[in-house]
Amino acid sequence: MSTSTLTTAPHTAFEDTQAVFTGTLFVSLALILFNQSGLITGGTAGVAFVLHHLTGISFGKLFFAVNLPFYGFAWRRMGREFTLKTLAAVSLLTLMTEWSPALFAIERLHPAYAAMLGGLLLGAGCLFLARHRASLGGATVVSLYLQQTRGWRAGKVQVVIDVTVLALATLLLPLPQALYSVLGALVMSLFLAINHRPGRYTGS
Repeated sequence: MSTSTLTTAPHTAFEDTQAVFTGTLFVSLALILFNQSGLITGGTAGVAFVLHHLTGISFGKLFFAVNLPFYGFAWRRMGREFTLKTLAAVSLLTLMTEWSPALFAIERLHPAYAAMLGGLLLGAGCLFLARHRASLGGATVVSLYLQQTRGWRAGKVQVVIDVTVLALATLLLPLPQALYSVLGALVMSLFLAINHRPGRYTGS
């Protein structure tokens, strides 16, 4: 049988739920690694990290607030299902990052290791969400929209957005942490560019 004739069954509600939870958990672990090592990621999470450093307000609250303006765009351009799943993922990540200090601690962590492992966890988490029509808002909404409508690789779009955010964030970071933060963003974006191609995955 030709692969072009194969059909893929739609995801069940349970499959969507476990994907949103697992993807969000992966991302929360990456953010723990980054925070422990003094690194910053890109996208709206990076904006929230910067604001956290400037204001002292918790990352979770700022991350939720920074994503609010993107829901209207997501609703109009990506549809109700995508928007509601994204809202659920963002809310869940907010709760995970608020509670994680009481649940998880790392005694020793090299920033290079944190950048590479964190970048892979971010990429894998975002891929889980994207393949179940969800995201963590902000830059991911824009990159997925451009991939669907114009065929631009989501990973490449994410690189441009992340590098822009990180370039601004370097004003707040010591040079080693700034460079390791760029490494983490590149690892994440490379992972997405390789594994999240248009037409590679047909689940819905």
